[in-house]
Amino acid sequence: MPVFPVARARRLRVSPAMRSLIRETHLQPSQLIYPLFVVAGQGVRIPVGSMPGVYQLSVDQAVVEAQQVASLGLGGIILFGVPEDKDLAATGAWHDSGLIQQATRAIKQAVPEMLVIADTCLCEYTSHGHCGALQQGDKSGRVLNDATLEILGRTAVAQAVAGADIIAPSGMMDGMIAAIRGALDEAGFAELPIMAYAAKYASAYYGPFRDAAQSAPQFGDRRTYQMDPANRREALKEVALDVAEGADMVMVKPALSYMDIIWQVKQQTNLPVAAYNVSGEYAMIKAAGQNGWIDEQRVVMETMTSIRRAGADIIITYFAKDVAEWL
Repeated sequence: MPVFPVARARRLRVSPAMRSLIRETHLQPSQLIYPLFVVAGQGVRIPVGSMPGVYQLSVDQAVVEAQQVASLGLGGIILFGVPEDKDLAATGAWHDSGLIQQATRAIKQAVPEMLVIADTCLCEYTSHGHCGALQQGDKSGRVLNDATLEILGRTAVAQAVAGADIIAPSGMMDGMIAAIRGALDEAGFAELPIMAYAAKYASAYYGPFRDAAQSAPQFGDRRTYQMDPANRREALKEVALDVAEGADMVMVKPALSYMDIIWQVKQQTNLPVAAYNVSGEYAMIKAAGQNGWIDEQRVVMETMTSIRRAGADIIITYFAKDVAEWL
């Protein structure tokens, strides 16, 4: 009887060169987006205590960061404004002198090739910390959907005028993509793409971000508009609605606890899929690394590769600069 050789998968793992040759999932700096938090002032660089290595930056310092991001070959930056003054009308979000608008103009002047994504939400700018307009006297946190759409459209146009390359609405309002698309088209920005935070969950992983952006709600919570972490089919519905309304890219947020959602969204749509590796995910790895409990670099690289393997084309992450240097 002939003896047939036994197939051995290990033959393809015997050396770094062999493993690299057959690697299925690849990670590149151009797939990574780096978040920046912009504050008022000059020469300001304030460490975020819960996010080691992350800072609140004045516009001039944001320009310095953008120049470094460009030198590393990253895909771009996403801007979040942290204003000193907040009000019920979220004026800082849509005013010409809003922090994202100031930072966008300065960065595009200094680094014209830099891709700038503008986070289009209102929570950082409202005095109550919710992502839209509220009924006067209502302490439940229920946002007035249609009144908020008008403000979001106005904000998106202001960001477009300032030079943003992508508008990224994150408030999870019904109909926000259609409203923003209409506002942009009417203002002459029909070519400007929208990256929809299509499946954004009401997650406990956002805590450090709320320190950095000073955007924690003053009362209630965001569960009336952000998604229940238990729901999968609802995410696919939200994505389908945003695609139908004109989204050019869709996002799942957070990433690590929602790998199944990233995968299913990728199967559902042919649009580029982004995943946000959020602040709590970052802070846990940083804390464990600083305590010597894990090899931070290996864990970060494994995490980024896993998010890509799940189907994300784009990863928004506070590790972006580190990863670019390690690749």
